[in-house]
Parts: sequence; structure tokens; C-alpha cells
Amino acid sequence: MIPITLEVNGRPIEARVEPRQHLADFLREEMLLTATHLGCEHGVCGACTVLIDGAPARSCIAFPAMLDGARITTVEGLADDAVAGELREAFMDEHGLQCGFCTPGMLVMARDIVLRRPQADDDVIRHELAGNLCRCTGYVGIIRAIRKVAAGREAAVVTRGTVLTPPSYASPLSLPLSPAGRTPVDPPASAIALPAELSPDATPDDEPLHNPVELGESFEVPAPRATVWALFQSPEQVIACLPGARLTAPSDGRSLAAEMVVKLGPMQAAFGGTGRIVADPASWSGVIDGRGVDSRSATQLRARLAYRLDEAGEAPREATRVTVEVAYVMQGPLAQMSRGAIARDLAARLTQSFAANLAAHLKGEAPVAANASLDAGALAWSVVKGWLARLFGRG
Repeated sequence: MIPITLEVNGRPIEARVEPRQHLADFLREEMLLTATHLGCEHGVCGACTVLIDGAPARSCIAFPAMLDGARITTVEGLADDAVAGELREAFMDEHGLQCGFCTPGMLVMARDIVLRRPQADDDVIRHELAGNLCRCTGYVGIIRAIRKVAAGREAAVVTRGTVLTPPSYASPLSLPLSPAGRTPVDPPASAIALPAELSPDATPDDEPLHNPVELGESFEVPAPRATVWALFQSPEQVIACLPGARLTAPSDGRSLAAEMVVKLGPMQAAFGGTGRIVADPASWSGVIDGRGVDSRSATQLRARLAYRLDEAGEAPREATRVTVEVAYVMQGPLAQMSRGAIARDLAARLTQSFAANLAAHLKGEAPVAANASLDAGALAWSVVKGWLARLFGRG
């Protein structure tokens, strides 16, 4: 049993849970919040959708053991929420519910759509609701209800989190990461030190990253630290080593405009956005932070990358160890891709590709992934094969 602390519908709780128990069962059986319905239990139907730190998520594929410190909001917790109240009225007026089984998940997702995309038309609403299935095929009334509430709020653009503000956490950029990758722990003496010009919670719009997904990797490249440092000060060269990424405008070394194209099977997302760069030569470290959005799905991504360079190898120190920490928050339809062990393994594989391309660039060779989209599907398959190999003792 694992001890955890959660905030459920505004109420702090402490509990001990089995690692295998998913959040939906915990909410229904331990908290008696039975409005969270279970359908497929594979993260497909959307009936179990709740808010985790303000973002819609499938509770049947989320695990309390990995959510220590998170804020959970079920449809019961939206009883006094103004937007949810408007949606309930609209669902009744527009006959947006029949058997009612899908309705709790629909309301949670509908609220997110109204807050994030108040100008949404029918096509956009259908796209946003693609992960919520109605067994009674009552989509027409549901779409009308959401459009009605969205149209009424179009004049006042609201972003997710205005009503439900996630709690603040300590700086996510402290090594080592906790085993679950969520709750920061006290940093050792070797932790990455942030440049004085950039506070731990600073982002391009000075908003903190609330309870982000956190990743940490370290690798060596065959080049002196000064050479690697010079490369890291060139956004053009760094972006060229990152699969699927490209600059969309020249960089002045302090800011950048970039795009990353991610392909997952037949789906393709292009996150375009801006960021800023702060470097500290005294500690051989730096921070890149920014935000982007996929124009098609309106999925928003906010991220911060911190790096540190250390000399490695024997004298004359012809190798450099690069330590990288990434903290990010994704909101929108593609956010389900950003959670769990698969996301972390994908990020690790992406880091390996970046390291290989960085080493090739330092040798004067062309990066393998230059100008290519990031094929997350291929990376995911390599992850699955790795898991199978470890499972059967062949890797």
C-alpha cells in the first residue's frame, strides 16, 4: 500500500492505495463519488472523465499512486461552478442527455471546451468531443447545448483554470526527480542552479507551471565543454538536433520562435510558439522556457528546459556530460498523450535522438532528424518492443 495525499473536490484527504488501483475505482469505492461512470476502462469512451489539476483526464487509466499532491475534481465538485451550471441547463433545454451514462464525462469535457474555445463551432465541438462516446447517439443535442453556452460566453474569453486554480508547487527544476516524476524533492548539491535572471517559477508570461510532468536525462558527448557550450548558445544549431523542430524566425539568442511537428499514426500536430533563453556562463547552465499551441486541436503546451554542462572523462577532458531537466504542462485534446510511463519513455527516446544528433553535429556530420517530423508512433513501438524484451529477458 502506498500513502498519498490528494485534494478531491476541494477536500484534502490522506489515503493508502494499491499501486494497481485506478482513480475511477478509488473515487467510486473509497470516496463514494459514483457520478464518475466506468465504461470501457481502457481510456476510450470518456465516461470516467474528471479534472486532474484543472485538465480533463480519463480516471480509468490514471492511478492515485502516481498522483500524490494532485487536485481532483469530479462532476459532483462542479455543483456550484457557474459554467457547469449553464451547461446543465443547456443539456436539459436541448435534450442533450438520454440514458445519462455518458453525461458526467460529457459535462466535464464540455466545460473545458467552453472555457478554452468559446468561439467553437459545430465542427470544432465534434472534434473536441471525439474522445467522449454517447451510446444513445445523442450527439446532436449535446453539440447544440455546448454551442449555446459557448456562444453566450464568446464575448468574455476565459482560459482554463480561471474557475479552478491548481495549487502552486515548488520549483520543478531540482534534481533528482521523485520516482513518480510529479512531486519535486530536495535538491542535492549538484542540482541544476537556475540563472539569477530567471526565477524558478518564471515563464514567458510570468505564470508558474502548476504540477507539471517532469523528466530528467543525462548523457555524454565527445567534445570539450567549451565547444558544447558554444553550440548551446546557438538556437539554430540546438533546434537542428531536435527531431521534428525548426525555427520559424531568426533568433537573437535571447528569444526564439519555433515549431515542432509530432506524428502519431494518421494524426499530426504542429506546436508553434515562442520562448526565451537565459544562460549563466559562470555555472555552465541555462534555461529555455516557452509556450506553444497546435492550431488544429487547440492543445496548449507550456514547457521549461534547464541544462547543465559538466566536464567528463580523463584529462584533457575531451568529453562533456549534459544534464537536462524538462517540466511541461499540456492542456487540450492531446493532453492524454502527455501522462504516464509511455510518455516518459518516449521523452527518454527523444532525448537519446537529441544526444545522437548533437554528437553528430559536433563531429561536423548532419543530424539524422534534421527537418523531419517527430514520429511518436515509431518511438512508441520501440518502447513496446523494449518492454517486451525486458519482460521475457531478451533485451
